[in-house]
Amino acid sequence: MKTKKSFNVQEMQAFAPAEKIGLVACVNPAGLPHVTLITSIMAAKPDQLTVGQFCKGLSKQYIQENPQVAFLIMTMDKKMWRGRARWTHLKNEGPEYERYNEIPMFRYNSYFGINTVHYLDLIETSECEDLPMPKIILSAMLTKLAKSAAGTGVKDRILKPFGEDLFNQLDALKFIAYVGPEGFPVIVPAIQCQAADSRRLAFSPIAFKDELIRISKGTQVAVFALTMGMEDVLIRGTFRGYQRTMGLTLGTIDIEWVYNSMPPAHGQIYPEETLKPIVDFK
Repeated sequence: MKTKKSFNVQEMQAFAPAEKIGLVACVNPAGLPHVTLITSIMAAKPDQLTVGQFCKGLSKQYIQENPQVAFLIMTMDKKMWRGRARWTHLKNEGPEYERYNEIPMFRYNSYFGINTVHYLDLIETSECEDLPMPKIILSAMLTKLAKSAAGTGVKDRILKPFGEDLFNQLDALKFIAYVGPEGFPVIVPAIQCQAADSRRLAFSPIAFKDELIRISKGTQVAVFALTMGMEDVLIRGTFRGYQRTMGLTLGTIDIEWVYNSMPPAHGQIYPEETLKPIVDFK
């Protein structure tokens, strides 16, 4: 993947619409990868990204504690850019703040307007990439064929039926993130990834093979799944490496943590947290 140090004018214009896929991968305090959908990501300058905050999830906290992030931007015509950036500061006013709140999606939103703008210095970005659709389709079909044989056989659920169904939608987008050797997260498209059962994910590595085979067995990974209806779920777990299943090579991930990142109720789904009663209403 060829990289460069700045965006050109055409790329900055391509990132401007709010109608796009924007992912930010960061590192949590335990050193584990975390991925968030942030469609407000834009290029304010050739060497600077901005993120508009309209609700507060874990990612905004994490990037301030550890400013090293990875990003992925995919436009509606399936053009994609990936890169690395470093969070520097935030502001609650200024030209970028005003620009965000003039965008119809945020200006006329009855519930959320942009309240904070986060600034990130660009370290590197890829050239524009096209999704390799023939390889993705082949990988998805092979994964669907062999995934049941890669299941855990354990009946106790981790993924809820909604999450399992979401991962098994062939037109849903999925992305794997892990922390690279330099401490920055890495994002790799894995659209072919599917649920072998509620406790394990599986994928054929034919699409994006050169990048997927770099993930070492035992690596802690996060997988973000997203539909075009903006339904999404995030899991984290251990990559178990590649095995031959029904004559096909599959990578598998044991699910250990599930998170709902959809507003307005962000929160951990698994392991289930004990509900605490509200006793102070002041």
